[in-house]
Amino acid sequence: MSPSALSSALLAVAAITLVNAQPDPADPTPLVNKHYAYPSGIPYQVDYNTAANRGPQVGYNICNSTTENQNSMCQTSFVNHIDDFCLWAPPQPNSTIGDTEGQEVAWCTKPGHGTRLIPAGALQGVQLIKTPNYIQIAGFIDQTQVNIAASDYGGELDPHGADLRGNPLGGLMYSNAFPSNGGNNDSYQQVIDWTNFMGGGGFCIKVCDPAGQNQQALCQNIYDRLGCAYNAPNNAQKDVFEVCDGDDMSPVGVYTTNGATSTYYQPAESLGPITTVPYIPTPAASSNCVSYTSTSLYTGLSTPSGASASSVSNSTTSGTSSSAPPAKSGGAATMGVSLGSGLVGVVFAMAFLS
Repeated sequence: MSPSALSSALLAVAAITLVNAQPDPADPTPLVNKHYAYPSGIPYQVDYNTAANRGPQVGYNICNSTTENQNSMCQTSFVNHIDDFCLWAPPQPNSTIGDTEGQEVAWCTKPGHGTRLIPAGALQGVQLIKTPNYIQIAGFIDQTQVNIAASDYGGELDPHGADLRGNPLGGLMYSNAFPSNGGNNDSYQQVIDWTNFMGGGGFCIKVCDPAGQNQQALCQNIYDRLGCAYNAPNNAQKDVFEVCDGDDMSPVGVYTTNGATSTYYQPAESLGPITTVPYIPTPAASSNCVSYTSTSLYTGLSTPSGASASSVSNSTTSGTSSSAPPAKSGGAATMGVSLGSGLVGVVFAMAFLS
């Protein structure tokens, strides 16, 4: 794909994004324009406006040891490493993402963030890909352990939303793992562009380096009906926990056929289910993959009643390439969160505004 063709495609996608989202007059400042230094600059609540069409925010953003429990309403999230990341999920059991997208709270893999903790054994396979411009984590999860109804195919959480106030409302994201952070794990940068899909027994979360390139295109939020398969192509497998280096993916919706670059836009929900998409996404090339056991990664999590922590074989080092066919694990293709369940979500899941 030529640079000029890619540039034109990205400009078109950006224009669609602006058209589809409009600020709430009562709270016209988009969430992506609200910047807070961590931890000293964070307010108790980012979105406290009671006059706006939605809200106010159900939780809080100042989170510490006093808020760290399984009833925490912390809405400040982190993506750092395979053993230290958070996912957005509902505060109440047996919920659907569609009904609670504005209310989700942070569930994390490691104590110390003032949040709820993902129960031991809930994560059933995780792949982290670190590319020049983003960090992507995808995997399998027993979603009932983070309050998502077993039957829910879910939807997208992101810092935009139809009113630009974010889903969840006031949700903040931080990371200490970008190259621009200089390897300082004690210093966190606010992530402006990110996306998190939850549901269908899987998840994916992608956070773009605030000092990187093409942030809005690589962490695009207008393809919420296409799920992880298109927004975060990956090679995650059940019972495998690995960290890989990777290339940047092609921006969502941008594809090349016979040398010609085109941009696909998902149709309006009013037109019915999406039954076909003009291209099949493939994960970008990855390498230098290092595998771990889940028990060595998630040491601070408690085991819920009736659940047992998952485990995999001893740590190994390997290299993978996106050209490899999907692997099989327990009869399931690589990433029900990737193309398999992604297409199920396209056809059957409720659509959610990005």
